[in-house]
Amino acid sequence: MIDGVIIKSIKRHEDPRGWLCEVFRQDELDPVHLPVMGYVSVTAPGVVRGPHEHREQTDLFGFLGPSDFKICLWDRRTGSNTYGNYFEVIAGESNRLTVIVPPGVVHGYKNIGAVSGTVLNFANRLYRGEGGKGDIDEIRHEDDPNSEFVIE
Repeated sequence: MIDGVIIKSIKRHEDPRGWLCEVFRQDELDPVHLPVMGYVSVTAPGVVRGPHEHREQTDLFGFLGPSDFKICLWDRRTGSNTYGNYFEVIAGESNRLTVIVPPGVVHGYKNIGAVSGTVLNFANRLYRGEGGKGDIDEIRHEDDPNSEFVIE
């Protein structure tokens, strides 16, 4: 594992109307992780998003399906007990999870299923800051052809 990364199973509640899952609850989150914004992305089969990392932002991802994703995490925080560690987990339809990724942990995922998959993200920082006018808090390793961080 990687210090500060939190992985939690998501329980699916079904009835004749359909289903629902609680992605996060304020009473279960450290205040530093409380989201200030959220978004939904759809990723086609075989597509990789990332890897990148944030300087200040914590991401709270929800992987619910309908596809599965290989999530890859690398700890680049020099003061961390798990500095240099790599961790991988499968999440989505077969293993519904939330994954909290703190700043300094490189992260990305690949849709390994046969259909497009939906990912929820609830960040504790506003994208590009107040009013969307600030800098982007990302180090995009996916833009570096010589990056050591590769998702196969």
